[in-house]
Amino acid sequence: MQFFLLVGNTSKKFSPIAASKGCIVVDNSSAFRMDKDVPLIVPEVNPEEIKNNHGIIANPNCSTIQAVVALKPLDDKYKIKRIVYSTYQAVSGAGQNGVDDLKNGINGVPNKKFPYQIFNNCLPHIDVFLDNGYTKEEEKMITETRKILNKPDLKITATTVRVPVINCHSESINIEFENSFNLDDLICTLKKAPGIIVEDDIDHNIYPLATNANGHDDVFVGRIRRDFSIENGINLWVVADNVRKGAASNAIQIVEKLIEQD
Repeated sequence: MQFFLLVGNTSKKFSPIAASKGCIVVDNSSAFRMDKDVPLIVPEVNPEEIKNNHGIIANPNCSTIQAVVALKPLDDKYKIKRIVYSTYQAVSGAGQNGVDDLKNGINGVPNKKFPYQIFNNCLPHIDVFLDNGYTKEEEKMITETRKILNKPDLKITATTVRVPVINCHSESINIEFENSFNLDDLICTLKKAPGIIVEDDIDHNIYPLATNANGHDDVFVGRIRRDFSIENGINLWVVADNVRKGAASNAIQIVEKLIEQD
């Protein structure tokens, strides 16, 4: 068994060729994510879909990966009805040029990657704007979440924001469930789920932070509290290393699952 890990436009050209020669491609670009014949995999969430590959497996968007790791165990138990995403995404998600814009902006150097300076700023603009007013990043989170959770009609909305943080994305996720829940049981469910570390002790100011998630492959969840504006609602604060779990580590975990299943 051979593996290719490809990114960018290169994947569209070479992935089908590699697959036709018997390789399994783990694609880290957006080229095949919404292809109905290509599984979109987060190993903690839908490993059973790996076997349905035809030589290409898609690695999801970084912001989607960490979200669905937290959502999956809750959906299994309480059945998610609606999701509201608000993300606070690090400049490393835009590559080295994004990091350079933040570092250079501190010294007053004009930005090159972002449309405005990111230093001391928040930009509600990740990827290009679409005709419906959403950005492509927001659309990715909506469509990829539906595909990974296998809920094509799930109601989801998203606002994605670039913030002046070097690494690790943070997300506020508001969830409405079909079923009622006990808060202690819900927290226990998250604690038992694979790939999750619960940090939720407000008496001691303990909650997920980008500085603590940096360099780790787990998804950190905290600020777990009821949304009292609806009958079965919850708020979560979800943080993860977007370069590791949001990209490279998830791809490697897919390969490990492939080897395990083989």
